Amino acid sequence: MSEDLDRTRPVWRQVAAVITARIAEGVYPVGGKVPSVVELSTEFGIAASTAQKALTHLKAEGLIRTEVGLGSFVADGVW
Repeated sequence: MSEDLDRTRPVWRQVAAVITARIAEGVYPVGGKVPSVVELSTEFGIAASTAQKALTHLKAEGLIRTEVGLGSFVADGVW
């Protein structure tokens, strides 16, 4: 599921947009796990800090929730 990123725009925003689209398409269903920082770093070829920034943004937007030690999940009531 790798995506091509435009390196002229903030990469973290592009990664967040891809994850948002995948949530909307049902690739990551409500309550389902979203990829970890390590998995996103590997898939997109980005730094862990960039992947973390994308996940932090999605959490702030209310699209995902995190559980310490378990990971990030699609928040209930997103769509």
